Amino acid sequence: MNELQVLRLSLKDFFTKDILKVAIFPLIITLFVMFFFFFILADIVYVNLQEFIQTAQNGEEIILSDDAPFYLIASTYIIVFLFKYTFTSWLIGIIFYTLGTIFIMMFSVFLSIIIIGFFTPMILSIIHKRHYASLEVNYYGTFLSSIWVLIKSFLFMILFFILLSPLYFIPLINILAINLPFYYFFHKLLTFDVYSNIFTKEEKNIIQGKYASSFRLRTLFLYIISMIPFITMFCAVFYIVYLGHSYFLKLKLLRKLSLSSNLGKVEIKAIKKAP
Repeated sequence: MNELQVLRLSLKDFFTKDILKVAIFPLIITLFVMFFFFFILADIVYVNLQEFIQTAQNGEEIILSDDAPFYLIASTYIIVFLFKYTFTSWLIGIIFYTLGTIFIMMFSVFLSIIIIGFFTPMILSIIHKRHYASLEVNYYGTFLSSIWVLIKSFLFMILFFILLSPLYFIPLINILAINLPFYYFFHKLLTFDVYSNIFTKEEKNIIQGKYASSFRLRTLFLYIISMIPFITMFCAVFYIVYLGHSYFLKLKLLRKLSLSSNLGKVEIKAIKKAP
C-alpha cells in the first residue's frame, strides 16, 4: 500500500461513525480548556495593559520599587515612551496581538496532542478491529511511560529553545529555529502515543531503526498541517488514525518477514535432518 492509499484509507476511517464519536470528546475538552485560559489571561492582560497605556499617555509617573532590577526599570521607561505616541502604541498593539495569536495557536496544537494521547488506545483499537484483526498486538505503553515521555520531551524542547535562541534574530532562519523545538515535541509525543500502543519494545526498536526517516516525514507533514490556525483541535484524531495505519502496516510486514525467516530456518533444519 503506497502513501496516497494510506492517506485515503485514513480519511475514510476518520469520517466513520465510530471514529467521529471518539473525536468529539478531545475536541470539546480542548475547546473548554482553551476558552477557559484565554478569557482569564485576556482579561488580566487587557485590564493591566489599558491601565498602563492610560498612565503613559496621561504623562503620569509609574512608580517602581527601589529594589527593582535595572533591566525592569529600563524596559519600563522604554515602554512608557513608546505608549506616549499613538502610532507606536498602535504598532505595539499589533505586535502584542500577533504574538498572542501565535502563542494561542501553538498552545492549541500541543494541548490537542496531549489530550488526544488519552484517547489513542481507543482509536487504535477501532482501527485494529476493522483492518488488522488477524494481527496480534502486544503493546508496552503505560500511563506512567506516557507521562515520562511528555515531561522529558517538554524539557528537551525548552533546552532546544535556549540553544537556538541566537538564531531567532536572523530573518528566515529564525522561522526554522523557532519551529524546530516545537516539531521535536510534536513528533516525540505523537509517535510514542501510537507505537507504544501497537508494538513490543523489540518491534519498536526494529521498526524505528529501519523506518525512522519515513515517520519523521509523516509527522513533518502533519506538523505543517497543524500550522493552519486551530485545525489540530479538529484533526488530532486523524493524526492518530494516519500514523496508526502506517505503524500497523509496518508491523504486518515485520511479522510476515519474521514468519518467512522462521519457515526458512525450519526448512533448512529439515533438510539437514533428512537422510
